[in-house]
Amino acid sequence: MSDERQHWPLFEVFIRARAGLEHKHVGSLHAVDAKMALEHARDVYTRRMEGVSLWVVRSADITASDPDDADAFFEPAKDKIYRHPTFYEIPDEVKNI
Repeated sequence: MSDERQHWPLFEVFIRARAGLEHKHVGSLHAVDAKMALEHARDVYTRRMEGVSLWVVRSADITASDPDDADAFFEPAKDKIYRHPTFYEIPDEVKNI
């Protein structure tokens, strides 16, 4: 990689495979700006018409939880089992939820 490219910001790439589905992380790339990142993401990650939508996000703009704090951070959700759709039956006709 050229010395100049090493200083380009890193972008995370997300693709939505079909309408109605969520975007999924597919990889990362370096680009000068968001426009270039979208164009490179299209060229690199959708060569076979895999997606209907692309998102690119600067890696530096992502705030993540600390895996070492997972127990304390996610503890409040454990007592709210109604938030998990394990009690519902999904009809066979429904392909994506």
